[in-house]
Amino acid sequence: MPGIDECLLHAMRLPGARGAALVDWTSGLALGTVGDAAGDDHETAATETAELARMAAEHPTFAPAPGGEDTDGASKSPPVEDLVVTTRTCYHVLRFVETSFDSSVLMHLWLDRAEGNLALARLRMRDLTERLVLE
Repeated sequence: MPGIDECLLHAMRLPGARGAALVDWTSGLALGTVGDAAGDDHETAATETAELARMAAEHPTFAPAPGGEDTDGASKSPPVEDLVVTTRTCYHVLRFVETSFDSSVLMHLWLDRAEGNLALARLRMRDLTERLVLE
């Protein structure tokens, strides 16, 4: 079970990876970063990533369909699994981390569009975030 640093290093092994971060999406705090930062500043990128994640996770449009909630009627994780933002030169993949506690963590992977494989990145990020150990 990888910790934050090991998880981010594994993410950087993906083709086209330019940078990765683990971010608390309620506060905008970067819990760990590796590689380059979009906009050349990891803290600003974390804050802006968190803002985008909050909008998707808390917006009623993305609420789970009836029957998609836990038995007590409250969802324990955001209704969104991941977000993909595509620009002309890169992909930004944001993957929400599910934990046994009330998690507000996501992984942000920044990929070069010419070299990256979006499908592979989404699959690997799912695997990495499922095995991630947060201490």
